[in-house]
Amino acid sequence: MKIKEIWAVIPAYNEERNIASIIKKAKKYVGNVVLVDDGSRDKSAKYGKVAGAIVLRHIVNLGKGSALKTGCDFAVKNGAKFIIVLDADAQHNPDDIPRLGEKLENNDIVFSYRKLSGKMPLVLRFGNWFISSAAKFLYGINLKDTQCGFRAFTKEAYKKIRWNASDYSMESEMISRVGKQRLKYAQIPIETIYSDKYKGTTVIDGIKIVLNMLWWKLANGNKL
Repeated sequence: MKIKEIWAVIPAYNEERNIASIIKKAKKYVGNVVLVDDGSRDKSAKYGKVAGAIVLRHIVNLGKGSALKTGCDFAVKNGAKFIIVLDADAQHNPDDIPRLGEKLENNDIVFSYRKLSGKMPLVLRFGNWFISSAAKFLYGINLKDTQCGFRAFTKEAYKKIRWNASDYSMESEMISRVGKQRLKYAQIPIETIYSDKYKGTTVIDGIKIVLNMLWWKLANGNKL
């Protein structure tokens, strides 16, 4: 796996405080970093460009799923063979990228999971358990953390898992497609910093995600 073939895609919405450091760290391990500024009102795009990222911009906020799809589509179109996706809020450590890449050599997709600790808000722990149980029941995929956004996949896998969801449920839609396509996957543990416990998937989001997973299973059949 050559570094120039690995691209990192980072969706961002008002992340000027963290984005430069995340990009600089990621650039040590990948050939290109794509920052998708999803309608930010701050200087995320400016700081991202200065840090050395390829910056794509949505004029308005379209959601994490849309931002990631924009970035991944661009990466594949421009020569990426392997894609790493991570968040812009410093919850994911780019120094873990080599570990994801190592596992990706023998798998189609690699998921990461946050180690359970007292630092993880209780609502997130319950939500992860609930959604993970649904994923296992509906799609036969046994993941420890379905909502962790730090993932890696091959170009070929991306074409099979490319999602429709524009919001946080894209992470679960990706899982449903992995199950439907019977892709080979692996998991690695990571440390996570919870800088903002109110950011990310809420209880309402979790309920919507499980309902979506059920809908994808019942309505889409073999179309996934």
